[in-house]
Amino acid sequence: MSARIYIEGGAKGPDSKEIKIRCQEAFHKLLDKMGIKRKPRLKACGGRQSVYDDFCTAHASRKADYVAMLIDSEDPMTDVEEAWAHLNSVTTVPKWVKPTGAIDEQVLFMTTCMETWLIADRATLKQHYGDKPQKTVLLSLTDLEERDRHAVQTAITNATRNCSNAFKKGERSYEVLGKLNPAVLNSLPSFARIATILKKKP
Repeated sequence: MSARIYIEGGAKGPDSKEIKIRCQEAFHKLLDKMGIKRKPRLKACGGRQSVYDDFCTAHASRKADYVAMLIDSEDPMTDVEEAWAHLNSVTTVPKWVKPTGAIDEQVLFMTTCMETWLIADRATLKQHYGDKPQKTVLLSLTDLEERDRHAVQTAITNATRNCSNAFKKGERSYEVLGKLNPAVLNSLPSFARIATILKKKP
């Protein structure tokens, strides 16, 4: 079975190609550790609209048996299984029309953003940043996926600001992503959903 996943990740500007490659490599490492036997082809698309456009094109042309997009949920989710309904409720982006024949399992969410995953894995943060991060600035692990994405991103930025390799979205975020422990992230409902969906694909 062939599969393609279009990822919200990367950056604009002269370094965009290199950063997109870093993004793809980091997600490949994470999929390896998740035990995904037959890894999908990954494409870092940059912004959300580019992800959606590429997904719609691939879905319509049947470029693979399974086509999906991996994006930030932006807002907390009422029901992690109701992916398209959630996209219609997000207030920060234009409403996306569900393509004909598309199903909820084709939308994979990082809730509320990728940085939620980083904050959830405290052991990996310690391994990557050492003892310098300000732990008191990091958010509580309780109901972490219900946190506002801006609060999550601000927390990890502030917690690592005194580190020589301080967190920086895009350029340095993928260095941490590739080191994350899926066993820890499975405590997050949206991550557990991704693992369940991908592992059942032949």
